Order: sequence, then C-alpha cells, then structure tokens
Amino acid sequence: MIIGGIDAVALTATLMTASTPVLLAATGELVAEKSGVLNLGVEGMMIMGAVGGFAVATATGSPVLGFAAGAIAGAALAMLFALLTQVFLSNQVATGLALTLFGLGFSALVGKGYEGVRPPATPKLNFGPLSDIPVLGQIFFRHDWMVYLSLGLVVATWFVLRKTRAGLILRAVGENHDAAHALGYRVVAVRCAALAFGGALAGLGGAYLSLVRVPQWTEGMTAGAGWIALAIVVFASWRAERVLIGAYLFGGITALQLQLQAAEYSIPVHLLSMAPYVITIVVLVLLSAIHRHGVQAAPASLGKSFHASS
Repeated sequence: MIIGGIDAVALTATLMTASTPVLLAATGELVAEKSGVLNLGVEGMMIMGAVGGFAVATATGSPVLGFAAGAIAGAALAMLFALLTQVFLSNQVATGLALTLFGLGFSALVGKGYEGVRPPATPKLNFGPLSDIPVLGQIFFRHDWMVYLSLGLVVATWFVLRKTRAGLILRAVGENHDAAHALGYRVVAVRCAALAFGGALAGLGGAYLSLVRVPQWTEGMTAGAGWIALAIVVFASWRAERVLIGAYLFGGITALQLQLQAAEYSIPVHLLSMAPYVITIVVLVLLSAIHRHGVQAAPASLGKSFHASS
C-alpha cells in the first residue's frame, strides 16, 4: 500500500522496531518513578547497556547473552544511583545527570575497540502461516523476540501496578513514603528494587539499539533516546498503557522521517532527523497546557528523599 511514495505497511512494521528501545526504557523508568524516585540517568544506563550487550554478544556469538549483559549493565548503573540517592541521600536530579555523563564517557572508553565490528544477528521469530497473511503478517508477525518481549513487559507492568499487592505497595511508597514506612513497608528496599528493574529495562533498550536497531557500536549512539523515554513517562501521565502509545508515536515519527528520506522528498535531512524530538516536545507542551488545572498525575513523593526517623 503506497501513499505519497510511502509504503504504509512497511512504515507500520518499522515503527514497532523503532519504538522498542524507548518503550523498554520508558517502561522501566515508569516503575522507578511510581516508587517515588526520579532517575535522570536513563540515557547513561541505555548507553552502558548498548556497549555491554554489544561486547558480550560479539565475544560469545550469542545475542541472548548480549541482551542479558545489557540488562545487567543497566541494572548495575541503576544500583549505583540507588546507593547514592537512597543510602547516602544525594540529590536525585544531580546524581541522575552525573550518571548520564558517566555512562556516556565510560561507554566511549570501553567501546573504542568495538567500532566497525558486526554483532551476531538476532533472528526473527517464525510464526509459520501467520507471517504470510497479507498486510497483518508483515506488520505483526515478522519481528524479533525482543519486540514481543517489550510488549509483554508493558502488559506485565500494567498488571502488577494495578492488580497485585506488590504494585499497591510500590504505588503507596511513591505517593507517601512516610505513611508507607509507618505501615511497616521497607521504603528503601522497594525503591532499590524498582530502580534495578528500571535500569535493567533501560539496559535492554540500549542493547537492542546496538544489536538490532543499528546494528553496530557507535559512540553516543543512544542520541537522546533516554531523554525521550523520560518525556514519554510524563506524556503517559505515569500510566503503563499510555507509555506504549507514547513510544509508538515517537517510533512512528522516526520511521516516517526515514521513509521520507528514502522517498527523496525535498526536505532538508537535518529537519527530518530532528522531527521526532521536536514533535515530542510539542506534544508535551500541549499536554501540559491541557492538564494545567487537572489532578496531579505524578506520584506525590516523586524526587523526595526518604529518611527513616524511627
């Protein structure tokens, strides 16, 4: 289906792949922020996941081990953030920014020897006859397993936050950590667990960039994806189902600008490249204006340090 020189079916299929890194990172950050912690180090965790996953995948020849290593690298950086902010009570905003700068610098150092190297291919799942269904087969049944895992994680996150006792405790800690502590909940432990989960998902998103989306290692290859993930959490009003919409909106715009370049539209390439980020900012501004007088959607204790008084 060609519309204005753009293959609509290919565009829809591509947006699912393009959205996966930010969808993973935004889902993880959503859980962290629901616990009351503002982690601005998502970009740093993603880039560490990208280089860690790439290094292990190329060394072992296994993309699965690469993704596992990416998750561990992201979680390790998140636990460093947890140590500084939850134990030593450092400022969350400043620590998150430092984490991003550290991740970008350290990944550039580690990844120097991997430039120009090709990682092992991540195979696509075989759905048999489903893959041959016109239109629907190409859109939904010709992706690698990480695409489907990202969707499953969104559903699982929604279910846990809304339907389980663990999700209720997490939300209680994020809304009022003093009240949660008074009820006997271990606020710091809950927040550390949420941060580890968020870091692991950010690392997975980074590994997906270097192993599938590009696939290669390039210094600074996240190119602001971590900041987009943070913006998507705000866009989603801290709701898991809306994170999926926000990530797919960003992925769709990213895929569209690539299609426009391939179709040789007379639009400067720099304008096309910046379009996903500009449109994300515009959507956030409009959303903020619409909800200016509405109920605060963010967790009430977001960004506030917790110190047990007893």
